[in-house]
Formats: sequence, C-alpha cells, structure tokens
Amino acid sequence: MDDLFDRTFGMTTWPEERELYGKHARNMMKTDVHELKDSYEMSVDLPGFKKEDIHVDFKEGYLTVRAEKNLDREETKERKVIRSERYVGSMSRSFYVGEIEPESIRCKYEDGVLTLTFPKEDQPKLPETHSITID
Repeated sequence: MDDLFDRTFGMTTWPEERELYGKHARNMMKTDVHELKDSYEMSVDLPGFKKEDIHVDFKEGYLTVRAEKNLDREETKERKVIRSERYVGSMSRSFYVGEIEPESIRCKYEDGVLTLTFPKEDQPKLPETHSITID
C-alpha cells in the first residue's frame, strides 16, 4: 500500500536521510497528504529543526523539502561532552506535484510541522465530441 501511495504522489526518500539518522531514517520526515476541494495539503514532521534550517524548492514539477542539522559541539573547561547522540547532516524528500505555478505554493512551519498547500493541477478539458475529416 505504501509503495502505491509513494508512486502516486511521486515520493522519494534520498540517501542523505540515512546518513543523518542511520537506521532510524525511515521514521524521519513522516508526511501526510490531504485532498481538499481545490488543493492538496501536505504536513511534514520536522521536529527539532529551526525554520532557517528548512529549505523548500520547486523545480520541473517536483517539490523538494530539505532540512539541515548543525550542532554546537564545542567543549570548554566547564563543559565537556561525555556522550552525544545527535547528528549533524541533512535529509530531503521530493514529491511530484505537477506543473503548477511556484507562487501558488504556501508554506508554514509551526510546532515541528511543515505545512505545504498547493493547488490541484489543472487538467485540460477535452471537447466531448470532435469530428475527424477523412481525406
């Protein structure tokens, strides 16, 4: 079922995700897609990221969400790291959303959830009947 859903929405998980979170990468950037009357709404879980560490790009019908994690691991005489389980790196996911106007994509980041809203792709209307001339 997940494979069908991923193929339908063109979802792809890139290798950088595995490097950042190792075997837990599959649990990162969980995404829900909802269909509304005239648009789609996508919610991407990005807990622990700052707004400025998240980048959203749109190119050739693909919407790419990328998040980068940078940590301050500086040691001082008063502060020594004895265990660190947090990582530095980046992860990204791409979603095929169709040829839409980039200006129509709305983005909001609140409480660790990135919400993207974009219009449904306009399907050209074909005439109901069309006569073909025979030569």
